[in-house]
Amino acid sequence: MKAKIDHLTILNSDREAADRHYGILLPLVGFREEKRGIWTDGEGFFLQMMTAKDGTNAYQRYGAGLNHWGLAMESAEAVEQLREKLIAAGIDAQPIQDLHGAKALFLPDPDGLRAEFTWYPEGMSPVG
Repeated sequence: MKAKIDHLTILNSDREAADRHYGILLPLVGFREEKRGIWTDGEGFFLQMMTAKDGTNAYQRYGAGLNHWGLAMESAEAVEQLREKLIAAGIDAQPIQDLHGAKALFLPDPDGLRAEFTWYPEGMSPVG
């Protein structure tokens, strides 16, 4: 038996701020919005954005939680171009990090959840 990740559900505290942030970011990396808060890469993977319920704690059902999520980029130049486009759109993108040869851009959303956009040299694992 084999399972494949098909979605991530990310809960946020401010729906409007999250919609603005992800509305700029996700189209730049190949996602399209199916309906409000439901994004797809067109290859069977979905990101679902919802608002956390008041009074919940991190990692409870309907509470905020997830350290970061990562997407592989096709080249080091693509990571640099993404950062430039985000800055041009008004998002304060952090400097690109060198992770033992990989080039990574960590981008926090309005709640601080980080998305990682990384180019890996051939043969390097994304986790490790």
